[in-house]
Parts: sequence; structure tokens; C-alpha cells
Amino acid sequence: MATYDRLAALPIEVTGYELEGLELQVPGFDRHSTVIHLHGSGEEGLGEDVTYEALDHLALQDVGPVHDLTGHGTLGELCEQIGELDLFPSQPVREVSRRYRRWAFESAALDLALRQADEPLHTVLDREPRPVAFVCSMRLAAPGSDRQSSIEPLRQKLEAYPTLRFKLDPTNDWTDELIAELVATGAVDSLDLKGQYKGTAVDVETDPVLYAKLVEAFPDAWLEDPDLNDETRPVLEPYADRLTWDAPIHSIADIEALPYPPKMVNLKPSRIGSLRELCEAYDYCEERGIGAYGGGQWELGVGRGHIQYLASLFHPETPNDTAPRGYNEVPPPPGLPTSPLEPLLDGVGFRWAG
Repeated sequence: MATYDRLAALPIEVTGYELEGLELQVPGFDRHSTVIHLHGSGEEGLGEDVTYEALDHLALQDVGPVHDLTGHGTLGELCEQIGELDLFPSQPVREVSRRYRRWAFESAALDLALRQADEPLHTVLDREPRPVAFVCSMRLAAPGSDRQSSIEPLRQKLEAYPTLRFKLDPTNDWTDELIAELVATGAVDSLDLKGQYKGTAVDVETDPVLYAKLVEAFPDAWLEDPDLNDETRPVLEPYADRLTWDAPIHSIADIEALPYPPKMVNLKPSRIGSLRELCEAYDYCEERGIGAYGGGQWELGVGRGHIQYLASLFHPETPNDTAPRGYNEVPPPPGLPTSPLEPLLDGVGFRWAG
């Protein structure tokens, strides 16, 4: 049975919803998110909107729960209704935010339907939760900072957690000496080249010379989101089986449109947006032997647990960018769970109990 079909027929009753704003100062920006509290039959389902622009969150929270989601039906019918709504009271700063907000409402609906059915997600999907391998995603100098990239923050994390693995954002100030220091750690699993980001705070100027150094220095690392052009293509083409993609992936069509058949892709639920399309993407990759891993979006609430839960069911052994939030700190606090992350699941619903 297709993954989505196992979920779509779940009955659901909705009596209303509430919005909860979250905020945290993180390196480079003031992070806002909005938690959707969906109510019905004495139960509550939770989802998190990870839209990046604070103005989009404040506009949503100011107008409040204006959409009528009340009534009886199935989860599939409610998700179709959500997909037809304009969830933004004003035009979002970035169009992709529509997907982020849709996922917030649909993941809350999934959680609510499962709680009303008194079932956990893994039981309904007939999948065994497994320990989740994770990497710590980081840049060696905060975006917008005038500080030179340094291995020091990575070293501080390794001193606290010697087995920690990393997904790093190479930037244009990486020197040969820094690259050699990073190689010597043996702890780098992925390099996020940020070549698919334009006009954002995390943009990196495409440098074919840097690309050439990286592919040779880290022969086993995944190379995420390169900027393919006439200068970089000859550098990267011999390593096409190491290329993986994140920012361009919103659907199966995007996977099929990639310049090389991928061996690995980053399936971010919020970037896909629709529960149906996410489930279809999982099935598509599994049927074709395409690996997948999860990626974070600086979640502040329940959204982090959602991506950890899904990773435990669909891709537990890949370099998931789903580390517990404490690993963002330098140095990280003591007592954090190490990789692989043992599944900590609520007895019902779509919640990571940890």
C-alpha cells in the first residue's frame, strides 16, 4: 500500500485551532516560528511553521485563526482543503514559505488524526522506528559576520562530543590550512556548497577553484547544492555520484529534473509542503534506490521532533541534519544525546517525546 494511502483515510474531527508564536536569537538572525494547535474531540495536534521572515509570522499571528477548518471527514480531505487555502494574510516575502506553512497545518492535522485514532504514526505506516544517525550542521563563521572562518567552533564541539559528525558550509574565506585542519578531524560527512541560494543571508560566491580543492580534500563527503555552470561543471562532473540536492527539491518532478540522476537527496517535509507529496517522494526514492536524508530549518518547537520521527522511519542511517538543537551552541551543553539518536516517540500521534 502506498504510504499516503495508509494515512489519508484516517477519520478526523476539527473544532478549531490556535496559533503560538516562538522566538529565539540565533547566530545571524532573530528566529521566529509559529506553532499550529489544531483541536478536536478533546485532542490537540501540533505543527510548526518554519517560514524564515519574521514579518510573515507576525502577520499570521495578528489576524489569528481566521480559517474555518471545523467539521468531520478524513485526513486526506482536510489536507486537500488546507491546500486550497491562502494561508498568508498578505503576500509572503518568499514564495516557498507557502509550502512551509502548508506543512505546519498538515502536520498538525496528521498529529490530531493519529491522536483521535489512538495510534502512533509508525504503527499506522507499519514501519519500525530505528535510531537516527545525525550530523551537526554549521558554518565556521556566522553569516554576515566579519570574522574569519576558523576550525575553533568545530573543535569545541568535538572536545565535548568526540564522535560528532558534521555537515559544513564552505565559504569563500576557507584557506588551504583550514581545509587541511578539517580533513585531519575525519569528522566531515557533507559539504553544503549553498550554490542554489541567491539573494539570501547564506549566499556563497561560486568559486570553481574552491570546489576543486573540496572535492579532492574530502573524497567521501556528499556535495550538496553546487552551482553548476560552465566553470564548475568540469570540476564536479567526475564526482556526480557524490552530488546531492536540497534547495531545489520541492517535488518528485524536481528530483527528475536534476542534472544528474541522484544517489541521494534531502527530503525536507516543510520544503515539500504537502503530506501527500512528501509520502509520494518517500515511495519514489525507495522504489528507485535513491537515498534520502532529512534536513532542519531552525525549528524552535515540535517541528524538530517531526523531522527526527520521519528520519527514524524512512532514512535512519544517512547523514540527517536533524541534530538536537543544543548542538547549535558553542560549546554545546553537556548531556546531549549522541548519534545515533534513539527513537523517543509518544505512544500516540506524530510526536518525538524527547
